[in-house]
Amino acid sequence: MNPENNYIDINRNSWNNRTETHINSEFYDVDGFLKGKSSLNDIELGLLGDLQGKSVLHLQCHFGQDSISLSRLGAEVTGADLSDKAIESAQQLAHDTNSNAQFICSDIYDLPNHLNKQFDIVFTSYGTIGWLPDLDKWAKVISHFLKPNGKFVFVEFHPVVWMFDDNFETVGYRYFNSGAIVETVSGTYADREADISASTVTWNHGLGEVMNSLIKNGLEINNLDEFDYSPYNCFNGTVEFEPKKYRIARLEDKIPMVYSVVATKKSH
Repeated sequence: MNPENNYIDINRNSWNNRTETHINSEFYDVDGFLKGKSSLNDIELGLLGDLQGKSVLHLQCHFGQDSISLSRLGAEVTGADLSDKAIESAQQLAHDTNSNAQFICSDIYDLPNHLNKQFDIVFTSYGTIGWLPDLDKWAKVISHFLKPNGKFVFVEFHPVVWMFDDNFETVGYRYFNSGAIVETVSGTYADREADISASTVTWNHGLGEVMNSLIKNGLEINNLDEFDYSPYNCFNGTVEFEPKKYRIARLEDKIPMVYSVVATKKSH
């Protein structure tokens, strides 16, 4: 069977496979989170602004830490993810933290069949769109769920990062989307020594593809920023040059590692 045709099941299995490891990892620091620590970073906090009383749809929310962090800032949050294990864990975490965040298990393209509501803000971040083959369909879903004049806030690893091999020694992949990348991955970014392995199906998406998909679906780009660091230590060979700011040691500050987009849904 062509993995591309079966990518949802393959990737759901991959995320189900790693959810428990992630919950128990230092990377996600669930203990600190339960004591009130936010999982959000300065980049997205600055773009989201005052969330008091705002409705937020958080796409590809994993096991819900960011969704619950948003709800702690006064937002009414719905998180969605394709991993049933991650969503079960998110619901448990919401219960344990007395959060009113709601969670739905759904593939992002199918979400309009499971949720009938529009939101002030749609948010998604860090390692999300690489799991999606079609950004036009992605942008349609975002537009569908945004109220007129609603805001889309997106923070993602820069496509330049995904061009490199795992050790950032050679350029191993095209910058542009040229179809599915099918791989078997051992361990996970949250615990590289974890005794887990799973197949994954991913796609590279250049900035032009991202921007044009949003523009084509009625979103106006208000802001595009690029950052020469990652707020997560999730790549090989990193150095922490300031608290919670990581770069690839051998590449220093020479490459962009993260970018952010704010876009508004046109009201007509």
